[in-house]
Amino acid sequence: MTKRTLIVLVLLFSIGAAKAQDWPNLKRYQDANSKVPPPVAGEKRVVYMGDSITDFWISNDSTFFNSRSYLDRGISGQTTGQMLLRFRQDVIDLKPAVVVILAGINDIAQNNGPEKLEDVFGNIVSMVELAKANHIKVVISSVLPAFALPWRPAIDPVLQVAALNDMLKTYADKNKINYLDYFTAMADARKGLPANLSKDGVHPSLDGYKVMEPLVEKAINEVIK
Repeated sequence: MTKRTLIVLVLLFSIGAAKAQDWPNLKRYQDANSKVPPPVAGEKRVVYMGDSITDFWISNDSTFFNSRSYLDRGISGQTTGQMLLRFRQDVIDLKPAVVVILAGINDIAQNNGPEKLEDVFGNIVSMVELAKANHIKVVISSVLPAFALPWRPAIDPVLQVAALNDMLKTYADKNKINYLDYFTAMADARKGLPANLSKDGVHPSLDGYKVMEPLVEKAINEVIK
């Protein structure tokens, strides 16, 4: 058995084990996905892939999604590795014109243990590559500012958020992918989310989402024009 074959077998086994335990939470949207019809001619369907920031968006401002051909596929607490495992089911199979990826803060928070930023970045790049291979336009979102993580008070996220955002922007610019800079529009002097945009310093309030919405709509319009 060659080394390459062994690596492939280990990867397949790992994915199978993850699905068996539903580590990526595939069941969360299975029923909803089964009810999504194929896009009609001219429809510009957009899927939002992310964690709790995306997950809570629709509950804070359902009109933003329901009045457009937008599908929210955020899952609270998820890291980029979990999103990558469910990317086919929750994005590709829904046949969107565009996917908006907003991810990384839970990796920085070590929700599933310590991770190198290079690996977090790699997971996001893998999602981008999967989208492009399936003719889906991509918007890569910056990680939102965070001065502290209430559920991980020992972790200082400021420098890691900045570093990951720099990696994402450099990659996006080099590969002519739309980079959506929420960070600059929302950060306060501490490089965190200000109280008028968030109740806990990590998750946007309705006012925070209202800042994000015109920015993401502009980015979507740019990639589908």
